[in-house]
Amino acid sequence: MTTHDLTLISATDGSALPREPFVARHLIDGQWRDSADGATFVRHSPAHGVPVTRAAEGGTVEAEAAVATARRAFDDGRWASLSGKDRSTLLLRVADLIDRDRDRIALMETLESGKPISQARAEIEGAADLWRYAAALARALRGDSHNSLGADMLGIVLKEPVGVVSIITPWNFPFLIVSQKLPFALAAGCTAVVKPSELTPATTVILGELLVEAGLPDGVVNIVLGYGQPVGALMTTHDDIDMVSFTGSTAVGKAIVAAASGTLKKVSLELGGKNPQVVFADADLDSAADAIVFGIYFNAGECCNSGSRIIVHKDIADEVTQRVIALSRRVPFGDPLHPDTKVGAIISPEHQNKIDGYVQSAGKAGATIRLGGGPLTVPGLPGQFYQPTVVSGVTAEMAIAREEIFGPVLSVLEFNTFDEAIALANDGAYGLSAGVWSENVHTCLEFTRRVQAGTVWTNTWMDGFAELPFGGVKESGLGRELGRFGLDEYLEVKTVQMRIGRTRTPWVHDR
Repeated sequence: MTTHDLTLISATDGSALPREPFVARHLIDGQWRDSADGATFVRHSPAHGVPVTRAAEGGTVEAEAAVATARRAFDDGRWASLSGKDRSTLLLRVADLIDRDRDRIALMETLESGKPISQARAEIEGAADLWRYAAALARALRGDSHNSLGADMLGIVLKEPVGVVSIITPWNFPFLIVSQKLPFALAAGCTAVVKPSELTPATTVILGELLVEAGLPDGVVNIVLGYGQPVGALMTTHDDIDMVSFTGSTAVGKAIVAAASGTLKKVSLELGGKNPQVVFADADLDSAADAIVFGIYFNAGECCNSGSRIIVHKDIADEVTQRVIALSRRVPFGDPLHPDTKVGAIISPEHQNKIDGYVQSAGKAGATIRLGGGPLTVPGLPGQFYQPTVVSGVTAEMAIAREEIFGPVLSVLEFNTFDEAIALANDGAYGLSAGVWSENVHTCLEFTRRVQAGTVWTNTWMDGFAELPFGGVKESGLGRELGRFGLDEYLEVKTVQMRIGRTRTPWVHDR
């Protein structure tokens, strides 16, 4: 296949590219700081190749200072002791500021990550909604009471903030994912130290600017820029950290659990996925094919919820594959700054090589590369792009069917019976999300009950709502984000038992 078979969008005129890189510094105790040793690192646009961010490179000094500041801010109650109304009011103010600066935030997200600008704008809009939803939860925070323990006893269950939270976020949805964590931690009354990915630090720094503008007390949220070593490592082991919330790869998540075990910190993890969409013979194929294409190419496949494998009934497998290929050719790949682009650049050359390695290995193992299968050249752009790729003849033991590729690569597997479809869907280490396509409600309901996944979509894919919890089973993670369950992650439960009057029977009796 040549690139002439695809829908490509060439480079724009470059007017949106920055003349100078965005300068990102640490936020510690309400002050913007350079690194103590003056170290910096530069992020280049993965699509355009130009430097877009120059960030302070944090080390042990900055991480220690941020943790100490967050600890003081929690212990002295400057945030946790505020009423739910006061915390809610500030979170709502932040949401309004996000809306005001949506275009600026979206542009930096596109420049650093390579995602399409239209998608980035939608994500920032969604992030503001998360802050508003968390604000509502701040005012609705409640525990429980038990008035049935006898005439002389009252039981009260309190929910209190867990304390100081380390929030470590990835590069694929940097602003959205920090907004799935931080406002919920703040609604609960926690303080935080945030470390964004070194590949996409700018939008988290902009969020810090908005928090300061909104009037958040100094030290409640601290941002440290840098790499996993030493910053992330310290944030998972420090005695003054009470909880770690991490989104990223399963391998790093396992390392965090091991590191946090030394102090038995609470850990919340949103990790990888190898998410199946099972298409039964009675499915609406027009809707299914469109959703499959969306599910694999959204964010260039660099998405934990990517629908990276479809499991299709043999009677319709060839038709579904052909429909997906035809639609794939029409998806606009190219310059992420163009408003019509739907798929932008791959985050780094190293990751592009990893994606291609999976595809080539599948071909050698006997699978058929029906579309794509290699890097993509976009006229006028020096960055890295990957072709929309569809691989059929995939079997369950192949790496392309089991491991998270994180790229625009779709694997096609086939089944005969319902039980075989369930076995294929559940055959793997991950359990983040799954989908089922059938016009029979009984098929959908049985699939929903038997599939091992934290989220199941029926006759749709990747819808999301602030009210509904999100997270995985098996090696896709621990805990939940969003909804009331997302708030509960940042709370501890305390039982209070109150005796009414002098009714306790003495343990030691007078002789």
